[in-house]
Amino acid sequence: MARLVRLTLQADRIEEAYFTRNRIAEENRQRENSAAVKIQSWFRGCRVRAYLSHIHRKVVIIQKTWRGFKAREHFRQGVKTAYFLMKMNFYNKMAVKIQQRWRGYYVRKYVHNYYARKRYLEALTQKNDQIRRELDELAEHQRQERERVAMEREEQEKYVRAQRLHFLLSTKQRPGVFNSPFHPEPDEMELRLRRVKPVRTMSAPKESRPVNPQPSSYLHNKERLPPIHKTPQGPFRPAVEVQQQRYRPLEPSLRVATSITALEEAREELRRQEWRTRLIDHPFLPFSKTPNKKYEPLLQAASPYQQMEYGTKHFREENRSQLEKKKPFKRVFTTCHVFDKFGRLYSSAGKTV
Repeated sequence: MARLVRLTLQADRIEEAYFTRNRIAEENRQRENSAAVKIQSWFRGCRVRAYLSHIHRKVVIIQKTWRGFKAREHFRQGVKTAYFLMKMNFYNKMAVKIQQRWRGYYVRKYVHNYYARKRYLEALTQKNDQIRRELDELAEHQRQERERVAMEREEQEKYVRAQRLHFLLSTKQRPGVFNSPFHPEPDEMELRLRRVKPVRTMSAPKESRPVNPQPSSYLHNKERLPPIHKTPQGPFRPAVEVQQQRYRPLEPSLRVATSITALEEAREELRRQEWRTRLIDHPFLPFSKTPNKKYEPLLQAASPYQQMEYGTKHFREENRSQLEKKKPFKRVFTTCHVFDKFGRLYSSAGKTV
């Protein structure tokens, strides 16, 4: 009974302890739950990252293997193409050399003779030198003629100017413009004015005096004009020059002055000029249409006694016994040894084995 009473008295304290312990247990449970969640998330993260890393390594290996395979295939194709191009370039170069030799031989043999060409060029050089000397002499003569004409024109202009300025000639009472008293000698124009004669101008024609109906007293009262001098004073232009300027001919336009056949004449002149500067009159013709020309002998194709017949020394029909042992001519060239390893096996580094 006493024990029951003690329990009754401690009921509040027991209830409070119960709730406290429950709260503490709940807090511990929540903390343990959060800790377990963190541990699980960390472990799962580590496992996922490890799996992704493993997958990434496998993917890199697959990509490396595939890309290496494609690169080696591309390299093999490039080597084949380069080898083919190198062979084609080599064959083309050899074909060009063969064509050069054959065309040179054909041109020297049938189209162009070296010695005849040399004689023609020497004669052409001598002719050009002679023409150049004649042209130089003609140019010098024309220059002297131009200088003479210019000198005569200048002298004529000075003479005409002196005639116009004759009124400026010095007199005994007063020196002229070109004869300054401050100079020791008179000017050249002063000496020229002394030698030339003044320009004589034609006086105006006299008008017939009409019958004046005015009375005589009016005539006496009218103021008379001064008389007109027969030689007018002043630098007047000559009558011939004025007449030429007044009646000068018409100046045609470019369309009227140009000939109708100017274009054809210009083309013909260009054609003649091209013919003069051309070295070979006959153009190069194809081999199939070459005219049958007479063969001109060369120095290396003639014997000291007589001319050798063409083909008597180098034709194959002369020594058939020697040609029977030889192998036939190969039209297809063999490959070079340098390219024998191209297209074979390759190592992992892409080099030839």
